[in-house]
Amino acid sequence: MLTCADTCTNEGRDERFQKALDTIVRPGDRARHGIGMQKEKTLHAVLKAYEDPDEDHHEIPIGNYIADIYCRETESITEIQTANMGYLRDKLDAFLPAYRVTVVYPIPAAKWVTWIDPETGELGKRSRSPKKGTFYNAFRELYKISSYLDHPNLSIKLILLDMEEYRLQDGWGRGGKRGSHRYDRVPTRIVGETLLTDPRDYMQFIPYDLKEPFTAKELARSCGYPRESFSTEALILRKLGVIEKTGTKGRAYLYRVAE
Repeated sequence: MLTCADTCTNEGRDERFQKALDTIVRPGDRARHGIGMQKEKTLHAVLKAYEDPDEDHHEIPIGNYIADIYCRETESITEIQTANMGYLRDKLDAFLPAYRVTVVYPIPAAKWVTWIDPETGELGKRSRSPKKGTFYNAFRELYKISSYLDHPNLSIKLILLDMEEYRLQDGWGRGGKRGSHRYDRVPTRIVGETLLTDPRDYMQFIPYDLKEPFTAKELARSCGYPRESFSTEALILRKLGVIEKTGTKGRAYLYRVAE
């Protein structure tokens, strides 16, 4: 499935991303706190410009909804969803019967956090988060639209990005960081992306060296997440017909890759 960006530009991925970033966040503004002032959050705006730099394709009314991007040349819709995919369900119900839809979901690969004094707006300490994101982090969100994932008109585009995150120091506890609110996120570099258009594309999430049969916990360990069960991923892969249940091991289900 082609997105509008695929048909409207032949520029390289990194160059296209840098152009989108420079369009939304001017270089001088990055040194100051000139972000998040527009109605649209920075991450969403940059990804929209990256997917399709033609603003005539942005914010197009389709029925009772507004599509983030609508490309008339390919009759396709692109939705940028930076959080809770559950909010997309009504739009998918409306769009999928008539249009090809690509949902773009960003994942922080490496993240630097800067704290903001909520009263003065002064920027505080900047530190790197110890967490590193991978494509596997998308599964909890994909589960919220799992009933749509096998629709022939739907594609999911996962993008790994390095990001600067700005948080208001308005929480509780020491330093007001617990329970604080995120103010804005600014992507700085694309690390990688993958497009899921067919159930077979989800095979990439099953390591080649994983022995069968396996439990969801063994799948998590093989993927580098030993403390998580990956039950959500197993449910999605099973629904898509990528894996199938073969039995049980104690209280856990056993799976194998479906033929």
